[in-house]
Amino acid sequence: MSSNWDESPELNVTPLIDVMLVLLAILMVTAPTMVYEELIQLPKGSKTAQQNKNSKIEIRITKEKNIYIQKKQYQFDTFPDDFVLYAQNFTKETPVIISADERILYQDVMFILRTIKIAGFSQVSLSTNG
Repeated sequence: MSSNWDESPELNVTPLIDVMLVLLAILMVTAPTMVYEELIQLPKGSKTAQQNKNSKIEIRITKEKNIYIQKKQYQFDTFPDDFVLYAQNFTKETPVIISADERILYQDVMFILRTIKIAGFSQVSLSTNG
């Protein structure tokens, strides 16, 4: 048995290339899903003007044209001014729900609706028994 020391050994790099390609593929898949979190300081809100987010204004109109807002009675003729004073405690995004007796005139309900819209409220709905 004769060994030839003059021959240079061959290095098989195919498994090394396969492992590197798999690692590269893993890196390419996981890199876009990495989320970098940046800490920021948010300003503190005003404690005096804090509103209840679940609050809503419920308006009920009887057949005698008496208007009730949260169990407090208002007169139909002075309702626009009374509502503007009452609404100062709420944000303009507060939902307003109007419930009216079926015997009241349509134009009277529209008068109340127009008063609420003029006061700046945009989330107004009419309640029904359906």
